[in-house]
Amino acid sequence: MDDSPNPAVPISGSQKLPVLVIIEHHVLARTCILSILNRELAGFEIVEMATTSGLNWLSGRDVRLIALNIGDKEVTDPSIERTLALLAESYPNAYVALLSNRNDEATASAAMQRGVRGFFPTSIPVEVAIAGLRLVLAGGVYRPLPIIGQDEASNLNKMPAYTGPPELSVVHDSSGASKIMPERTMVDLTPREQHVLAALKLGLPNKLIAVKLKLSENTVKMHIQHIMRKCSARNRTEAVVRWSERLSGHNGHAR
Repeated sequence: MDDSPNPAVPISGSQKLPVLVIIEHHVLARTCILSILNRELAGFEIVEMATTSGLNWLSGRDVRLIALNIGDKEVTDPSIERTLALLAESYPNAYVALLSNRNDEATASAAMQRGVRGFFPTSIPVEVAIAGLRLVLAGGVYRPLPIIGQDEASNLNKMPAYTGPPELSVVHDSSGASKIMPERTMVDLTPREQHVLAALKLGLPNKLIAVKLKLSENTVKMHIQHIMRKCSARNRTEAVVRWSERLSGHNGHAR
């Protein structure tokens, strides 16, 4: 990555809030991302920088997540691998998310293999990206499966037919890493709620859930409300994390 000096710019004045870092070279894109995150992710100090050289300004801060835009580069590009190693060394407790112009399976898999907790193709809808970030911040792992492109209607034709819920949950291994694993049962949820929850875990928006399950969007919203009530969640992402932790026997992700 570019190592030219560029100090971090804090958006919030508080030095006590946990920090979320955005590393994006292009000013316009960076400004748009900051505007959205400031609106959607309350309780964080959002810090933006053009390159990794600004990271030393955050020494001693509680950095929770670093989102890095790698553009068109492969995850296996030496410069990207060096940057990921730098992030891991500088902030070992921070989650790393990648924004990428690529949306192929090989790139997503390469990111996951290198410890990235969130993979966000720049072609996915903004509401899906926000939900994915919330999931990562809550201790989960996000990657769109299938990855949704800009032409959602066209991509729906390429999606496999629904044959049952891919019952998944966020679980933590002995090293403290989280991964999405199959679940055998989902007690207290109706079969249709299980289907909706499985789609939520894939990061799908209501419109795509409705099409995939052959339901109306209003019915999908009703099922989501029921799921949220059953696990005492304030939003759909929290519902996914809470239900997964309940099934896997964890009480939450300790930081």
